[in-house]
Amino acid sequence: MKVEVWADVVCPWCYIGRRRFETALDRFAGRSSVEVQYRSFELDPGAPLESDMSLDEHLAAKYGISVEEAHRANERVARVAAEEGLDFHLERAKPTNTLAAHRLLQLANVRHRRPAVEERFLRGYFSEGARLSDLETLLRLSTESGLKDDDVRRVLAGQAFTLQVRQDEKEAASLGAEGVPFFLFNGVRTVSGAQPSDFFLRVLEMVAASSSP
Repeated sequence: MKVEVWADVVCPWCYIGRRRFETALDRFAGRSSVEVQYRSFELDPGAPLESDMSLDEHLAAKYGISVEEAHRANERVARVAAEEGLDFHLERAKPTNTLAAHRLLQLANVRHRRPAVEERFLRGYFSEGARLSDLETLLRLSTESGLKDDDVRRVLAGQAFTLQVRQDEKEAASLGAEGVPFFLFNGVRTVSGAQPSDFFLRVLEMVAASSSP
């Protein structure tokens, strides 16, 4: 079975959904037969490289709510994340453009390091306040998770892998994805959002049963 997962590295529900899916996968009897492919998706392709806004302020502006309401919403997200074993510090996070990060994740695909690099980017952003548009930060996080320094520098120096990022996003749109996380199971069953682990497990079992002889 092949499972494709579209996500952005500044999307809290993508990180939560990733953990819930991984929990389900660990419980799935056919785990050894599942291939997981991570795909790129930018929630805000027009986001600036740098912003002085806090995540609370960004959320408030995006949804037309008060900063206090946005803060309470982010606190709720952090509590949900904690239930999945994730240590969110959203007060440290800064909204940013993620194209360079996604281009490096495409490099990580080629080097068979995508899960580790994506996990490091997510932890860097949500737990450590790493700015994922800063080139030195991206270099550090990428090499910490197994990519070679020279490879990362070459990608960051130009526009390599931009086409692959856009192709991932185009394919997600063709499948009806309006947000992430977005999952495609065996090319036939789609799931949107950070669903509970039990739900993901039922989908895995159902798709496996439907594809059996």
